[in-house]
Amino acid sequence: MGFSLLLKKASLAGAFFVSAIWLSSAQAFCPTPSGLESVTVQRVVDGDTLRLSDGRSVRMIGLNTPELGKQGRSDEPFAVIARKRLQALVAASDGRVGLLPGKESKDHYGRTLAHLYGANGANLEAQMLAEGLGFQVAVAPNVDLVSCQQAAERSARQAGLGVWQQSPVLKAEQINASGFAVLSGRVSKVQRNRGGIWIELQDSVVLRVAPNLLGQFDVPVLENLEGKQIEARGWVLDRSRRGGLKSGQARWLLPLTDPSMLQTAQ
Repeated sequence: MGFSLLLKKASLAGAFFVSAIWLSSAQAFCPTPSGLESVTVQRVVDGDTLRLSDGRSVRMIGLNTPELGKQGRSDEPFAVIARKRLQALVAASDGRVGLLPGKESKDHYGRTLAHLYGANGANLEAQMLAEGLGFQVAVAPNVDLVSCQQAAERSARQAGLGVWQQSPVLKAEQINASGFAVLSGRVSKVQRNRGGIWIELQDSVVLRVAPNLLGQFDVPVLENLEGKQIEARGWVLDRSRRGGLKSGQARWLLPLTDPSMLQTAQ
């Protein structure tokens, strides 16, 4: 059955236990596109990853949910809740979702990168973000839904839902491990060289915009960030583990993958 037909049947039959408010708000964030591929979900791996019946593993574009515990580590807050919520959203669509692959269709793990839609037409990433069950992320070139996903996250943040019940934002000097983080700090220095633009936060963290991504950023704005309070998000890397840490350099590096991953304080 094509996804458009599945969508029509769902709306006619009223078979899905989702409120009208839920549907209208989710679609207001990220409207349903045409040309979706209807796929069957075998299982939900975690809050942002599914396994399809055809064997594909799908990583949802624009959403990063808390990590489930592995190798003896405990689950991050809301990790289990996020997985259960995604399981419920898939079940509400009778195990079938609409899939829209990204411009870059695979990640370095071989997973399919895609946007997913419920049988009622709601974008599942926006729904998870609107409930505070993950963080909006953007990695070029898969940035088509950045604005609506930001709006979904903003609504959860303003309402203090999920991960926003207590602020998850770390001060730059509090970073002590690699992995995804939302951090804040005052810019102490901005440098530009062959490696791109480097934005230092005190002596703790340096943000980097790679040369191939500079065209997506407002470079004069970046170069004028010194002294400003900013909030950034992304995957923090420990430069000391790679043997690339020189004397006087910040240990922690956060590559900026899209302008939406950096905000100046209001």
